[in-house]
Amino acid sequence: MLHVLYLVHDVSDPAVRRRITMLRTGGAKVTLAGFRRTATPIADIEGLLPIDLGATRDGRFAQRLAAVAKATVSLRAKLRGAPRPDLIIARNLEMLALARRAGSAFGAKVPIVYECLDIHRLVLRDDVLGKALRATERHLARDVKLLVTSSPAFIANYFKPFRQVAAPVELVENKYFEAAAIQPGTGEAIEGPVAPPWRIGWFGALRCRRSLRLLADFTRRMDGRFEVVLRGRPALSEFPDFHDFVDAEPYLSFRGPYRNPEDMAAIYQDVHFAWAIDFFEEGQNSEWLLPNRLYEGCRFGAVPISMGHTETGRFLSQQDIGILLPQPTAQALEAALGKMEEHRFGRLKARVLARNPRTWSYDRSDCSALVEKLRRLTIVREPLAAEAMA
Repeated sequence: MLHVLYLVHDVSDPAVRRRITMLRTGGAKVTLAGFRRTATPIADIEGLLPIDLGATRDGRFAQRLAAVAKATVSLRAKLRGAPRPDLIIARNLEMLALARRAGSAFGAKVPIVYECLDIHRLVLRDDVLGKALRATERHLARDVKLLVTSSPAFIANYFKPFRQVAAPVELVENKYFEAAAIQPGTGEAIEGPVAPPWRIGWFGALRCRRSLRLLADFTRRMDGRFEVVLRGRPALSEFPDFHDFVDAEPYLSFRGPYRNPEDMAAIYQDVHFAWAIDFFEEGQNSEWLLPNRLYEGCRFGAVPISMGHTETGRFLSQQDIGILLPQPTAQALEAALGKMEEHRFGRLKARVLARNPRTWSYDRSDCSALVEKLRRLTIVREPLAAEAMA
């Protein structure tokens, strides 16, 4: 059985739980170690007791660097007693900095996989800091065995032009995970709430102030024909007034966190549209990513809303589904959605449900294929006899 040491920047990130589930479903054993964004250590992630590397704070780059430096000193002691892994997966750049140290703690060279699912704005700067971070990434990734990323645009706009990682690339999209085998064919009928009001769901990491203001302006213009439901984890480091702002808006409501995958069907079937727009790192990461909410919303029949010029917009255009906005304005939203009625919405939703479910989801066979690819990275290839004699 393949044994993976998974080093993560935030053990409570729902995406970490999803990756652990995929690895274990595919037949791997996982040891989890990482930082946390909570005051106290986290006791359980999918039945695993994480090895706690300390606390970090969202949006505090200097503090996170200090935490990594501190963890570098204590990592050998933290890993004492953990079984030697066959492979290390380092999620994000800061964990790649710890991966080699973790390998040396086990007294052997352990293959490293670099998992990068976001391109941070700091590494894209054209100043001394940006160049230093890119040089650091190239150095740390110089002998990784595989790069795992989630969007083709990350490769085309960052990894390839900047020549950051020479390793092969594995595209693992942010798809929903299905426990059962996925059967191709027509999507199942999924009933939604009665409209109007038409309901837009914005779920997941809520970090985009511009989206919040845009949705507030739009719903006020529509005077109650549209409402917005927000669920997930608001990034209070980006807008500390999030709760006050939402409470003051008549057509916005925040309904707290949710469990993924347990609650996904219920929360998406309670809305008509899924907000798949993010201006948080406009022109960079936000234009290149293919977010979780894209796949999750479509899996359960919510019609996605995106900007037409982004990677998400291009993906939806290829699938011939969704609402694509030409400009990020309340007026553009009103032009696209303002006259929505049942017949038109039925056509929009039917096109989403008609797509092959594999477009949106991974199942056990995908998990097994991923783990097998990782397992092959651990095979030591012996030189041929002729090469050995040369």
